[in-house]
Amino acid sequence: MKIQLLVADDDPHIRELLRFLFHQEGYAVFEAEDGIAATRLMEKEQIHLAVVDIMMPGMDGLELCRDIRRHYDIPVILLTAKGELIDKENGYSSGTDDYLVKPFEPKELLFRIRALLRRYQIVSAEEIRLNDTVIDRKSYEVRIGGEPLVIPLKEFELLAQLAGHPGRIFTREQLLRLIWGADFEGDSRTIDVHIKRLRERFQDRTGDFVLTTVRGLGYKLEVRGS
Repeated sequence: MKIQLLVADDDPHIRELLRFLFHQEGYAVFEAEDGIAATRLMEKEQIHLAVVDIMMPGMDGLELCRDIRRHYDIPVILLTAKGELIDKENGYSSGTDDYLVKPFEPKELLFRIRALLRRYQIVSAEEIRLNDTVIDRKSYEVRIGGEPLVIPLKEFELLAQLAGHPGRIFTREQLLRLIWGADFEGDSRTIDVHIKRLRERFQDRTGDFVLTTVRGLGYKLEVRGS
């Protein structure tokens, strides 16, 4: 699967430049003209990194950055003409990972994107810890209080996907695409069955987390005591 980048900027010329630049590097690009459009797009697509302008109508880049931090675990680069120290302070306070001032060197932006993707890939490759429950993506093993528990592969992948983004709501369609792939011919009931099995498997073993149904939307994992 290609790395998918979001470009949120109200300037169509900037979006065109970045689209050309990122396509040359082999990235898939999704575009939004403001923060509201960006949030809607992220609900439907799996975005790996967001490049965000600060000064946008509707929802500006700072609020978009805060929204991304609340719901997703992806790197964010603020790309903006606001280059004063206080502007950068506001940007980092909003949760951005990096800050690049316009005009910018396209190669420098690419360097920063590669560095952030490497950093986040390293983080995502590590163990996921939910209190005393550890989800080891390398061994496909769950450990509860140090005791190993091996579960079926699809259940493990579903659990790891939800646990990697605690509190984030995933629709059934998103989970099917992420775990089973775009070519899967089954229906969304597959997710319901696997969630039921996971709940039954863990309900008497740990209280570290709960798999919550969000009516009309999908599922999320919530860490208890956090």
